[in-house]
Amino acid sequence: MRNIVLVGFMGTGKSTVAAELAQRLGWSRIDLDASIERAEGKSIPELFAERGEAYFRAAETEALRRELVGRSRQVVATGGGAVLAEGNRDIMLANGLVVALTATAETIISRVHNDPNRPLLRGNAEKSVPELMEQRKHAYDFAHVRIDTTDKTVEQIVGLIEERLRAGG
Repeated sequence: MRNIVLVGFMGTGKSTVAAELAQRLGWSRIDLDASIERAEGKSIPELFAERGEAYFRAAETEALRRELVGRSRQVVATGGGAVLAEGNRDIMLANGLVVALTATAETIISRVHNDPNRPLLRGNAEKSVPELMEQRKHAYDFAHVRIDTTDKTVEQIVGLIEERLRAGG
């Protein structure tokens, strides 16, 4: 596999797992949201507020192309909505092992309820998380691997991904 691409709903652990996995593999870690912020010169909440979600999603697609196509030995943590566009899913599948991280709504709410950098929550995680999860319940089905992070440590999750890599992706 050329890259590992972590997808999943917000708060499932993509950024944390990416950092640990990249370190253990000796690969580069790419945070797609950080890549977008560097390219745009604005934070994700600022982009949503000033330009809207459609603009942000276009910037997300460009960042995926920039960070994945023709590159290898990277662990890429995507934003939770990066999978919404079919073209994005195609880019991910063509350029790496796609691992979907999942968690229960209760776990996600406990992880993100105080995070001001989650523009889709609009300050009400208890209401927004279950609604968004329902809307996206099949959005991650395309992934090669699915791991529930609810009751697992980062080390356990990374170990499961490494097992999958050893088994041939």
